[in-house]
Amino acid sequence: MRAGIFQLRPRLLLAPRHCCDLLVTSRPLVLQALPRCPRQTGSAAVPSRPTTSAIHLATPPRSRGIRNILPKMSNQLYVDETPEPVKSAKGLHLITQSTPNGQKVQIFLEELKDVYGTEWTTSLINIGTNEQKKDWFLRLNPNGRIPVLIDNSQSPPHPVMETSAELLYLLEREDKNHVFGFADPLEQSQCLQWLFFWHGSGAPYLGQVNHFYKFAPEMIRYPQERFKNETLRVFGVIEIRLSGKYTGQPRHYLVGKGVGTYSVADIGTWSWVKGWGFTGAISDEDMKAFPHLLEWIDRIAQRPAVIRGIGDDYNVQKRPDLYIGEKK
Repeated sequence: MRAGIFQLRPRLLLAPRHCCDLLVTSRPLVLQALPRCPRQTGSAAVPSRPTTSAIHLATPPRSRGIRNILPKMSNQLYVDETPEPVKSAKGLHLITQSTPNGQKVQIFLEELKDVYGTEWTTSLINIGTNEQKKDWFLRLNPNGRIPVLIDNSQSPPHPVMETSAELLYLLEREDKNHVFGFADPLEQSQCLQWLFFWHGSGAPYLGQVNHFYKFAPEMIRYPQERFKNETLRVFGVIEIRLSGKYTGQPRHYLVGKGVGTYSVADIGTWSWVKGWGFTGAISDEDMKAFPHLLEWIDRIAQRPAVIRGIGDDYNVQKRPDLYIGEKK
């Protein structure tokens, strides 16, 4: 493809009944007045004076077309359709459902509450009604997924989407003493590696296991086996890490010196892994290959904040006062 193939040719626009022309070049818009020509009035030639009405401030046709067809957009985060508990919230507000993804942020907020007294409010939705696909929600998260964390202490309010980003936002905002993170740069690097490992390499596979074994309209063997095997492979990666196979040091947690320190890397992984038996696709026999992983699941499950983070306060049947949106 030759260079310059997308350049616009200059367009010559003639003002009605006048000889004062404007040359409109390609973007960015440049207007150049051409030499004046005499205008005939009777038998005498009078120099033409350009006037406002004689000058056409033109834009390239593509720009004009886009401007005319685009709907008027609102820059408001909250609109009339936004549920009242959301738009009237102060400070941190969480919109969630107690799924594995929702539980990540629920657990971390509960942990922060125990250490720092962190405060927030919660709204529960039912993703089965597609509440998260409505315009008011998409203003907060264009991806239409839960959970969404909104920091109303910022002006304008600051919404955060994607669970790992939400964990890191809370870590920076609340965890001043590095209780759930690390001050050491190398440990910080390890924490990000394991947090992102599960986010990108674990949750998508286990999520597809859940879909193809439990929710798909047709049971198809190939995707079932593929995603089950990939999930077991990822479990094996975590088992290597916790067992100390290549370091000689078994670990209690994914990151940190020695046996490790409980951190957002564990929180971001545990909420999914603890549900390995949800569909029945992965058996007890399969899990015998991962003894350190199973011990890790049980160890974290005993934490008071974890118990609360997956408990009744996030169950819409127990807390109907927190529910917003349509009922299914």
